[in-house]
Order: sequence, then C-alpha cells, then structure tokens
Amino acid sequence: MTEMRVQNMSLRVGQTLTIVGVPKPEATNFAVNVGPLGADVALHINARFDAHGDERAVVCNSLQGGAWCEEVRQGGFPFQHGEEFKLTITLTQEEFLVVLSDGSEIHFPNRLGLEKYQVMSFDEGVRVRSIEVK
Repeated sequence: MTEMRVQNMSLRVGQTLTIVGVPKPEATNFAVNVGPLGADVALHINARFDAHGDERAVVCNSLQGGAWCEEVRQGGFPFQHGEEFKLTITLTQEEFLVVLSDGSEIHFPNRLGLEKYQVMSFDEGVRVRSIEVK
C-alpha cells in the first residue's frame, strides 16, 4: 500500500486538523491516520465505498501494540468519487471529534491518551489537496 505520510506536524489538544481531499475514481476505500511516532495509530478513519464487507460507511479504529481495537461507526457518508471533501479533526484529552463534509460528527475516544500526535498518513485511495493545523 502506498501512502502519503506527514511527520513532525503536531496535532495537540485544543487544535483542529483540517483535511481537504478527493477520493480517487477507482477507490474502494481510503484511510486517514493520526498517531504518535512509531507503529501505533490513535485515529484511523476508513471511508469505505465498497470494501471489507461495508458499503458507504465510515469506520474508525485505533491500532495499539500491533492489534486493532473496537471499531466505531458513526456519522454519514458524504464522499463521492472524484469530488472534493473536507473533514476536520479536533483533539481533546478525551476524544477526537471528527466532522464530515455533511456536518455529521464522529466522537472517537483518545484511546492512547496522548496530548500530541506527530504523524498523519493517507492511503492510496485519496488525493490530498491541503492539510492545516490551527
């Protein structure tokens, strides 16, 4: 799997990460990951057009010590192949608040409990147009 990886661009408690991207025309799914340096993933957002037994679903999870945890399925599915989307991720001590383009929200627990995450990655199913932390 090819991915775009951004390191040393910290997302801290109280800050919001805004991502603008476009799902590729042939994508069955795409993923956005936020985590610390190392292999763990604090927030994995997988937008599934038709993948892993899901159709038009957003599935969130975290990866700790090499094992996936419990999936969270919330929010809508505002993604269309070839059409721009925007999502925001706000980090608090307790959770990641993800707001999708249609205004629907996903409340995902900050399972790793860190106050700062330095790594963001995006898989091959999406073209990222901009990344901003405020």
